[in-house]
Amino acid sequence: MQGYICPMAAKSKSNPNNISVAQNRKARYHYAIEDTIECGMMLVGSEVKAMRAGGVNIAESYANIEDGELWLINAHVPKYEQAKTFQHEERRKRKLLVSKRELANLHKNIGREGMTLVPLKIYFNDKGRAKLLLGIAKGKKLQDKRATEKKRDWQKQQGRLLRERG
Repeated sequence: MQGYICPMAAKSKSNPNNISVAQNRKARYHYAIEDTIECGMMLVGSEVKAMRAGGVNIAESYANIEDGELWLINAHVPKYEQAKTFQHEERRKRKLLVSKRELANLHKNIGREGMTLVPLKIYFNDKGRAKLLLGIAKGKKLQDKRATEKKRDWQKQQGRLLRERG
């Protein structure tokens, strides 16, 4: 049977099974995201359980390269109440897992003027592993933010006009 493709063999890139835990919605407003990278996270057991329960906040967090390693700083993972003996700190530094090539590329990119690493989203992939979507971003100026607001308002008005006309 030439030309037969097994339906289980092909995997799509956008998988609906990815469970989103936390999103940084303000990041796309305050920063112009130029590129994204997916990182693994080193977590303890109670952190994984707390992430699955919800309540994670990455709005004030950022990523940084220190001593040749990538770290997520100031992310809030609430305590897991059922873990009585081995609790984790809520705002500890968490190591992010990337390859050496990706780390060198990130180091080169944030070395440019005004570039920073902004966490965009924490989610669990198909295998149940916690992943972080990290954006290489440049801060927007006030006029850029105003332009973004104007564009968003115009898109809302277009949607309303199209709905009214049928």
